[in-house]
Amino acid sequence: MTQLLRTTTRITEGGRIVIPAEIRKLCKLEVGTEVVLTVENNHVTLMSEDAAIDEARALVRKYIPKGAKLSEELMAERRQEAARE
Repeated sequence: MTQLLRTTTRITEGGRIVIPAEIRKLCKLEVGTEVVLTVENNHVTLMSEDAAIDEARALVRKYIPKGAKLSEELMAERRQEAARE
């Protein structure tokens, strides 16, 4: 489900931006949370590092056959490589 929340804020001294409490709560951003900034077509997107990882996993998951166990495939490939050495 996509939530749309739009607000304004101001860039302060040193390029700092205050993220309003409602947005921090919605996005689970707490003091010390690592964030990822993405710029695309002059639009800045900010998300927590955890959200960015989840997004990347979802993107990759589309290309993995259902039931595939990549870790097992990787270990089998490594064993084959080791046997060739």
